[in-house]
Amino acid sequence: MKSQFIGIATLAAALAACATPAPTADEAALAAEGRKIALGMQQNLAGKLFAEIGKSGPAGAIGVCKTMAPEASAEFSRSSGWRVTRVSLKVRNPVLGMPDAWEQAALLDFDSRAAAGADAATLERAEVVREPQGRYFRYMKALPVQALCVNCHGAADKLPAAVKAQLATTYPHDRATGYSPGQIRGAISLKRPLD
Repeated sequence: MKSQFIGIATLAAALAACATPAPTADEAALAAEGRKIALGMQQNLAGKLFAEIGKSGPAGAIGVCKTMAPEASAEFSRSSGWRVTRVSLKVRNPVLGMPDAWEQAALLDFDSRAAAGADAATLERAEVVREPQGRYFRYMKALPVQALCVNCHGAADKLPAAVKAQLATTYPHDRATGYSPGQIRGAISLKRPLD
């Protein structure tokens, strides 16, 4: 029996040695910078979107969101020096929102953690990643579904007729419905070269 406990302890020590090392001071600073940029973009988009919904309702805001979100990503990218984008596992616009492999893994992790009870608003991932083009610092912040979001992202059979019609026109390949409040709609993803 004693040797069984030693084996488990040895296994635990080996697993601990393989665990992701604690971030360096530079990585922690980059994560803080990424978090600040992501929160700024999230607040910027939410403010504009909620204002447009207040003026013209959810159906009227769809077209604005189509142009506003890419413009915000471009502006935050220019002003920060990071590549800033929004990604999702269920994209509304397949040209702009498709995640790469790292982003897919992070989104799946966010979904799993949210389903297990984690507060979706706090989910993030930050790490140095080696890619064929070099080393990058990657940061992602989850975008949780809010109550207002289900007007355009909720169950397809419960969307208002005007929203369905506008989505069919604006996003003919839309897959971004079926969400409930608290789920992960997608994430703001940032990438910065280190080499």
